[in-house]
Amino acid sequence: MTPADSHAWHHALVVGAGVVGLTTAITLAESGTPTTIWAADPPEAITSFAAGASWGVHLVAARDRVAVWSAISLDVLRSLAADPRSGVALMDGIEASRTPAAAPNWGAPIDGLRACTPDELPPGYVVGWHLRVPVMDMPVYLGYLRARFAAAGGVIEFRRVRSFDETTSVAPIVVNCTGVGARELTGDADLMPVRGQVVIAENPGITHFFADGPDDTEDLTYFFPHGDTVLLGGTANVGNWSRSADPATAAAIVERCAAIEPRLRGARIVGHRVGLRPGRPAPRLDLEMRNGARLIHNYGHGGSGVTLAWGCAAEVAALAGIRRSVAAAGPSGRLEGGSPGLAP
Repeated sequence: MTPADSHAWHHALVVGAGVVGLTTAITLAESGTPTTIWAADPPEAITSFAAGASWGVHLVAARDRVAVWSAISLDVLRSLAADPRSGVALMDGIEASRTPAAAPNWGAPIDGLRACTPDELPPGYVVGWHLRVPVMDMPVYLGYLRARFAAAGGVIEFRRVRSFDETTSVAPIVVNCTGVGARELTGDADLMPVRGQVVIAENPGITHFFADGPDDTEDLTYFFPHGDTVLLGGTANVGNWSRSADPATAAAIVERCAAIEPRLRGARIVGHRVGLRPGRPAPRLDLEMRNGARLIHNYGHGGSGVTLAWGCAAEVAALAGIRRSVAAAGPSGRLEGGSPGLAP
């Protein structure tokens, strides 16, 4: 069967159901394009489920395309924060560094950005900034994205892909959003796992977030409150493929976070999560023609999947030849407008 023969079955096929895959699939489906997702794992087993997560470029080079993608996504996430079902909230917090560093510059205006005074910094930190950015409760946000995709007529099928030849034989448009799985599927030796481990604790009343700055270390310190719970992190272990939570690592995460916020000391632990960020010198977003189909690669976002997803999805739609692609959520929650996305 050729892609032309199967046009009525799958017009667009997205491989991968993390935040990048879901966002891409929503953008295609809400453009009026029949879209299916093939997912290898259940929702709770994907890397996006374990993320913090907040808008901000992390573990990826902040180059020109990244700045554009992140600015587009920021606009969408700010809009989604108005919907309590989305799992997105605009939250105040501090990003700080133990070494001298410049203020965050992610290519878009950041609400409430100002330097911390010395007395506002935790012990051991020499510089920091107050800011207000979108923060995502990822299990809720992913559920919102899945529901929105279904409302647009999208279908998710659980199927593990061994070769993209399986996909290009059934769809004229295929989008590769497989995260670290793209290393084997594409033979991309530049793609490496960056293991992240987090702890979920009962929230002792914290309403602001905290995050380490760009220090070059595998041990990160951050916490994001989500109602009754607070997520504590984390790690950035390059080349580590383990998806099992390590008790010693979890204890060290709690200790680092409690040193910043003493109320976390003794908080009851309710869960552990581990994910493998798709680390790469730069995200890959490009078009390959294979077996007469458009195979669009959209992976390698490091720790910035939620930060880049909507911007990358707009560019995917343009590469797919779909002109009714947008990057802003309207009052209905659907994407509205007429921007064709961004050429690479």
